[in-house]
Amino acid sequence: MYKEIDLIIKPRCIDEYKDGYPLISKESITSWDKVSKEGTIINLLDNKKKFIAKGYYGKQNKGFGWVLSTKKEEKIDVNYFKVRINDAIEYRKNFFEDTSTTAFRVLNGEGDRVGGLTIDYFDGFYLLTWYSLGIYQFKEEVLEALKSLTEYKGIYQKRRFDTKGQYLEGDNDFVCGEESPKPLIVKENNENFAIYLDDGPMVGVFLDQREVRKTIRDKYSANKTVLNTFSYTGAFSVFAACGGALKTTSVDLANRSRAKTKEQFEINNINVEEQEIIVQDVFDYFNFAVKKGFKFDMVVVDPPSFARSKKRTFSVAKDYVKLLKEIIQITNKDGIIVASTNCANFGMVTFRDFISKAFKESHKKYKIEESFSLPKDFKVIDEYRESSYLKVVFIRKLS
Repeated sequence: MYKEIDLIIKPRCIDEYKDGYPLISKESITSWDKVSKEGTIINLLDNKKKFIAKGYYGKQNKGFGWVLSTKKEEKIDVNYFKVRINDAIEYRKNFFEDTSTTAFRVLNGEGDRVGGLTIDYFDGFYLLTWYSLGIYQFKEEVLEALKSLTEYKGIYQKRRFDTKGQYLEGDNDFVCGEESPKPLIVKENNENFAIYLDDGPMVGVFLDQREVRKTIRDKYSANKTVLNTFSYTGAFSVFAACGGALKTTSVDLANRSRAKTKEQFEINNINVEEQEIIVQDVFDYFNFAVKKGFKFDMVVVDPPSFARSKKRTFSVAKDYVKLLKEIIQITNKDGIIVASTNCANFGMVTFRDFISKAFKESHKKYKIEESFSLPKDFKVIDEYRESSYLKVVFIRKLS
């Protein structure tokens, strides 16, 4: 049985918690003096000590914990997590039945009312990612619930909760069941990805871009030259090649990107010799491309929200307009720019303002073809729209 502690909500924050706001912030509570251990169950009370909601204390970059229930008597135990995980699985029932895609999100944190935890599915294997020491205290309850509800091959975990919000290195990524093949081959819209469940903080593909990759393949890549910047393991390049691109060029600063991208091409029977994989700072490559007069029919740009190299520091919020101006220079007339960001600090309206400013300052015209946010399996709730972080816009360069 977990200890429960009563905390008083500041008057100005009471209504938002009554309305279902899930994030427990440092500033919303009158005093945190009673709480010291992460994982402590906290009852949120108004200034008349009337119960409002129940959650847990767990520090992560977003706040100090998450609301789990609005029922005073509800226990945060195995049965609690069974209900939440079962609801999440039912919501994604169609994904489990789709043989063309065998990798997707099963539980999306606060979108499924369990802030601080995500669960992903990879062809029979489940991957739990813990974002705070607080939610990690419920590991045994979550595992028992998951195992009771699923037929799993194996279960893995990632711990993302050290004091700097970085990946917590360790040798315990594998939890139980059978170990996965290395690599584990999963399908996404009938294309293949090589996945590694125990190789650092990331597995080899970002599942939230599924619909974007499909759109690139099905609608925009045929007979086109494609540049994929900040390419990671080349997922966009794979789908462009599968869609009939004349040639893909993948650019990323990380040394391992070459071997990883080559592997993704090979498992999809794409001739690697006909593609180009470049390990280089993307901004240095832009300078090189402009100098050489290179231009592309499609450019995909999905940078990290923040990055630092020996030469420069990049921040999406400050530098995305400048980045787009570089891309506009090397995109052919009538070409497509796939502009993407997972930065949660601003919404789609601001992102479209970035696009408008970049084209205006470049003295070029454009047309927005279509846009994307998170897919269905990355569920978000209306009470916390901040978690809808993904913004992708397909832009046609008109002049």
